[in-house]
Amino acid sequence: MLVDLARNDLGRICKFGSVQPKELMIVKRFSHVQHLVSHITGTLDEKYDSFDAFRSLFPAGTVSGAPKLRAMEVISELEKSSRGPYAGALGYFSFNRCCDFAIIIRSLFKNGNNAYIQSGAGIVTDSIPTNEYLETEHKAGAL
Repeated sequence: MLVDLARNDLGRICKFGSVQPKELMIVKRFSHVQHLVSHITGTLDEKYDSFDAFRSLFPAGTVSGAPKLRAMEVISELEKSSRGPYAGALGYFSFNRCCDFAIIIRSLFKNGNNAYIQSGAGIVTDSIPTNEYLETEHKAGAL
C-alpha cells in the first residue's frame, strides 16, 4: 500500500511510464529496529521542478496514511498538539535542480533548556494499541 502511495505521488509529477520500483521491501537492520525499504524512481516531467516534487511527496504516506488528504484531516482532528518537526522533512535543495530529503521519524530536539524526543509507530486495522505504544518507547530508547 505505501509503495503504491509513493508511486501515485511520483506519478503526478513524473513522465508517464517512468515511475518504477527499483527495490521492494528490502529489510534494513539498525541498532533498535528493522525497516522494510523500497526504492521507487521516476523521471521528473520538464514542466515540474524539485519544489514541485517536494510538494507532491511530502508529507510522506508512511507518516500520514492513506488516502493521504483524508488521513491528514483525521490526524488534525485527533491529535491534541502539532507534530512539530516529527514526520516532516529534513534535507536540501541544490542549484542543479536536485534535492534530497529524509523523513524525521525519530528525533531529539533541544529548545533552550528543554529537550524532547519524538518517535512513532504505524497504526493499521489490526494494530494492538499497547504494542504500538511500546514500539514508540523502544524506538525512542535509541536516542
